[in-house]
Amino acid sequence: MSDAIKHECGIAFVRLLKPLEYYKEKYGSAFYGINKMYLLMEKQHNRGQDGAGLASIKLDMKPGQRYISRVRSNEQAPIQDIFKQINESINTKLTEPDALPDDTQWLKDNASYLGEVFLGHVRYGTHGKNSIESVHPFLRQNNWMHRNLIVAGNFNMTNNSVLFNNLVDLGQHPKENVDTVTVMEKIGHFLDGEVSKLYKKLKKEGFSKVEASPEIVKRLNLSKILKKSSKYWDGGYAMAGMLGHGDAFVLRDPAGIRPAYYYKDDEVVVVASERPVIQTVFNVDIEEVHELDPGKAIIVKKDGETKIEKIIEPLERKACSFERIYFSRGSDADIYKERKQLGRLVMPQVLKEIDYDTVNSVFSFIPNTAETSFYGLVEAAQDELNQQKEASILAEKDKLTDVRLKEILTPKIRTEKIAIKDAKLRTFITEDSSRDDLVAHVYDVTYGVVQPQDNLVIIDDSIVRGTTLKKSIIKMMDRLNPKKIVVVSSAPQIRFPDCYGIDMANMDGLIAFKAAIELLKDNNKTHIIDEAYQKCKSQIHLKDAEVINYVNDIYNEFTADQISDKISELLTEDSVKAEVKIIYQTVDNLHKACPENLGDWYFTGDYPTAGGNRVANRAFMNYYEGISERAY
Repeated sequence: MSDAIKHECGIAFVRLLKPLEYYKEKYGSAFYGINKMYLLMEKQHNRGQDGAGLASIKLDMKPGQRYISRVRSNEQAPIQDIFKQINESINTKLTEPDALPDDTQWLKDNASYLGEVFLGHVRYGTHGKNSIESVHPFLRQNNWMHRNLIVAGNFNMTNNSVLFNNLVDLGQHPKENVDTVTVMEKIGHFLDGEVSKLYKKLKKEGFSKVEASPEIVKRLNLSKILKKSSKYWDGGYAMAGMLGHGDAFVLRDPAGIRPAYYYKDDEVVVVASERPVIQTVFNVDIEEVHELDPGKAIIVKKDGETKIEKIIEPLERKACSFERIYFSRGSDADIYKERKQLGRLVMPQVLKEIDYDTVNSVFSFIPNTAETSFYGLVEAAQDELNQQKEASILAEKDKLTDVRLKEILTPKIRTEKIAIKDAKLRTFITEDSSRDDLVAHVYDVTYGVVQPQDNLVIIDDSIVRGTTLKKSIIKMMDRLNPKKIVVVSSAPQIRFPDCYGIDMANMDGLIAFKAAIELLKDNNKTHIIDEAYQKCKSQIHLKDAEVINYVNDIYNEFTADQISDKISELLTEDSVKAEVKIIYQTVDNLHKACPENLGDWYFTGDYPTAGGNRVANRAFMNYYEGISERAY
């Protein structure tokens, strides 16, 4: 994505099912769990570079012994930083005079983080400052072991104000009005209540206070707590948590918006945001890694018993299609195929735009995340060229000479590495004209491979704001003096804000929205903008389920091609000599390429939860009123 947007976060959970001595004997290290957590998090660093955190729990520790450890970082390389801190902490203990580094029990008793239950998180902040307080996992402490709660997740709630007020109605005083706090406090509230009920019941059964604690561990019903806690959640989430005594869970939202995958054998239970990460770190086949179904939770009790339980009635599956287009690593077998198919499916539009002249066209991609869809695009281009060759041979078969046959068969699809991003370049000047000049040089181009008669076709995985295209890429491409520049998005036009964890919250940042507004102005239809605003405003006091997304009215007057043409115009500065055309994938083709992940609300306005329509309307009203704040 040439325009950087924030990724959603990633989670990693590991529960060791054997004593630590087992892993030392089999794998040569009692630090097996920590090592695996490092790999799981590092291989998901594409999902979060603003911060990282890890928490661990040691099972069956004696009173007075530390059983919870947590470390967080918002440094430039946060994953490296937290494991550096972990290593330093452990090494300090190992160098003490009375250290017993070969004694697994001594290590567990004395070395921080050497536990059996681990929860890691990599974060891309979607709003707010990147302070250490915003970095997961979050910890809710209590002297009762069972009431200690650690939470981390990949999520955003659309109705956080409602959740916050619910807590206030319960008599609580949340320290912040943010969804990370409200979610944790909601779970904590019902956890406290369940522990209290169990204690009272056990007391009536004759258990002493000391005897009650281990019995609470056995009887505590995490499924029940999660059902009560999540009753009013509206958002996309893969929510993970650990209790102080060792119970743990990962819960996925009922529409399956945010991803979660798990693997279990007799040694470990593992959950992560991406399937190939688990495959690689634990060296297991794709069939052994399962997707956690929407509305369900994987629950691991302290004794290792693991169950998949339905917590929330599932909605229509609307798994995030941006996962397939961009966010998840392309090493997933299915995602790789889908991205190639996205490139293939957009090729007919490209062929039409270059007048089927594959011989005088150069194909490339930008940025690197578009490389897989580029392969699909080129394969489709090769198919077209082969058909052209076949047609020529059949048309001339009666008079075909060896020279002419060679002439027909010689042309090849021309692919080149045209753009190279200068990762070291920094825009350190804030004055606009000077800064724009620097932005224009973020990419270098390869000279000498494009001729004046050539079309230059560049595929991007998606075009959100278009800023980098306008200020840098198109200008750089124009220096090569092509006849025509065709910029291809493997994703459809992004028309609506996201509210489930991706940093696309403001309407005026979306180039498709800007184009639609400009078209309305060009056609003297600005009354539609005013009417849409009034319709949105009239729904402010309705319940979420009753709200209609009236932002659609802004787009309904025009075809997708008309909007694309306007985008082409808006992103082409007067200094550009070549003809410029922006092409977007169709929504129908997106669904063909990614048939299992139909979450397309950013393209269609079809939000998977009730709160989505309210967010879309609020984002539009913010634009209309000139308010720059987030819509949720």
